[in-house]
Amino acid sequence: MGFEHLSTNFDPNKTALVIVCGPTGIGKTSVAIEIAVAENGEVIGADSMQIYRHMTIGTAKPTAAEQTRVPHHLVDVVDPAEDFDAAKFAGLAATIISDLAKRRVLPVVAGGTGLYIKALTRGIFKIEAGDPQIRADLKAAAEEQGAPALHRKLEKVDPETAFRVHPNDTYRILRALEVYAVTGETMSRLQAEHAFAEEKYNCLKIGLTMDRDRLYDRINRRVDIMIAEGLEAEVRRLLDKGYAPGLKAMQSIGYRHMAAYLSGHTQWDEMLATLKRDTRRYAKRQFTWFRADPDVRWFEPEETEKILGFVREFREKIT
Repeated sequence: MGFEHLSTNFDPNKTALVIVCGPTGIGKTSVAIEIAVAENGEVIGADSMQIYRHMTIGTAKPTAAEQTRVPHHLVDVVDPAEDFDAAKFAGLAATIISDLAKRRVLPVVAGGTGLYIKALTRGIFKIEAGDPQIRADLKAAAEEQGAPALHRKLEKVDPETAFRVHPNDTYRILRALEVYAVTGETMSRLQAEHAFAEEKYNCLKIGLTMDRDRLYDRINRRVDIMIAEGLEAEVRRLLDKGYAPGLKAMQSIGYRHMAAYLSGHTQWDEMLATLKRDTRRYAKRQFTWFRADPDVRWFEPEETEKILGFVREFREKIT
């Protein structure tokens, strides 16, 4: 059924890991829970926003009922003002996976943050420390010109990285420009050459897909539900707690849009349309990321029985 890659990557000493990936709004949590229930598993979130406390509606975290049905890890673990990245995620997740393996519990990683998943399974891409002067000059340029202007510069020298990085993600934009200035190579080329290390686990990667128009309709309706559930009030509470709009966590989809509305920079209808558009664009980027991995096997989210059979066959294959 598609386990050819295990013939070369399988190692009886490695822990088995099931990964459920795909774009936002497609139903990864529901599928991961069904797998965990059927296979004595627990879910590890691989979402760069669900790790933050106080950010629930806009991140579509698993509900209390879902978390009661199956234990979830790496949800609500850091404060929105704390630094968190793929390396920290990989370290925390690896510890959890090790504990689950000792208890003979199947780790089911579920999320749409591709870099988190790749860092966990193959290691994080690292570059030696850059040039302090170049970094200082880039930071000064960012303060003077704004992140979007530097993003346009990144598009010219490294369009592949620019495609993956949001125009307001100052940290990643500056890092990519610094790498290019110091090494003369683009971040995307260096990452491709690095190609990440051999996988650390016996991985089964399940990707969820559906017709693009149908997904976009789901995303639009999901945004409407978030609004109805109180996204505006949630963002107000965050701002009242002192979490500035410029924080990395507050620059994420939904939160930056609502913060812009609350500050008077946009009107309601414009905010809502832009939020839906940017969420659809994010889903498209997620598809592009996961489609590049030949080990991902794709299913419709409704194909639960077929997915469960695939997981059973995988576990039989490696035991």
